[in-house]
Amino acid sequence: MSLTRRALIVMLALATAASCAPVGGKRYSRKQAQKSLQKLEAPGLVVGEFNLTKIVDGDTIRVDGLDSSLRLLGDDTEETFKNEADRRAAEASFEQYLKEKKGSSNRPVKAATPMGEVAKAFAKKWFAGVDRVRIERDHPAEIRDRYNRYLAYVFANKNGTWLNYNVEVVRAGMSPYFDKYGRSRRFHAEFVAAQAEARAAKRGIWAPGAPAYPDYDLRFAWWTARGDFVQKFRDEGEGKPGYIDITHWDALEQLEANVGKEVKVLGTVGDIRIGERGPTRVTLSRRLFADFPLIFFDRDVLGTSGISEWKGEFVIVTGVPTFYENKYTKKKQLQIQIDRASQITLSPVPGLSAPTAAAGK
Repeated sequence: MSLTRRALIVMLALATAASCAPVGGKRYSRKQAQKSLQKLEAPGLVVGEFNLTKIVDGDTIRVDGLDSSLRLLGDDTEETFKNEADRRAAEASFEQYLKEKKGSSNRPVKAATPMGEVAKAFAKKWFAGVDRVRIERDHPAEIRDRYNRYLAYVFANKNGTWLNYNVEVVRAGMSPYFDKYGRSRRFHAEFVAAQAEARAAKRGIWAPGAPAYPDYDLRFAWWTARGDFVQKFRDEGEGKPGYIDITHWDALEQLEANVGKEVKVLGTVGDIRIGERGPTRVTLSRRLFADFPLIFFDRDVLGTSGISEWKGEFVIVTGVPTFYENKYTKKKQLQIQIDRASQITLSPVPGLSAPTAAAGK
């Protein structure tokens, strides 16, 4: 039996054995649940304490009173199996399974792995006996992600000490430090140290032969390039109202306050709709069904900007927000019109290239 297959069986056994760990305590009343929701919707760093009710996986949990999950900042545990076919394929040949999942993609892909199951089991064991957790944010304006999940650090009182689970799951080797959407403002040093400790000790995903992603070095190159791009925007925009992160809860208010003025907007490229008889509409991902539109009337500008090849990646848009009124619905919508390719600055992405003008030159 190969080392990888032996590790696979051991990891799956560990995950199964730990999956019975209890989570959470008493449920909230309706009134308490409403108070919880109000706390999570209000801006601020320290949100408050909540009843823990469910471990979804290694980096997603639920607290009482909310329909949406908490997405744990700085973490990206591997995926859990959602169907028996994937589980059996991974057991038969983990290497071939990952190869088929990757296909022709030139970037690392997410796929269910035994280590995803182990990470979920670790979370259940870590939170066993914990009824209450404290929720904190990285930034007062960063409340939800595009999929409506609350962005959070989760603290639990373990033997009289409040510990940051987000950091501890990295220390345990269940997750890399995930800075694909920007470095942690508050705990960057702690995450870096925790990851270094886990790698040196060969824990979890870093253990030789662990049934985990084999391409973390490629992932780090991609994530770090993105994280550096975001950090540069944050540094340059410090204290400047014209620098707007489109994911912030007050981004539209900021854009509206700057109508007619030049701004710089940070976001990831979402949907691209080529207009047959009219302009092309490119969105920056903000919320499902509520993304922010960039309008291209010139196809050459669209092509030269390189933005069509940067779907899912970060860009910085320099432009003037304006209101557009739909002549049929009479509804007004904020937008930015792109007339020059130099208005689009693309983040560096290993393996991707774009026209020179797209770099803002």
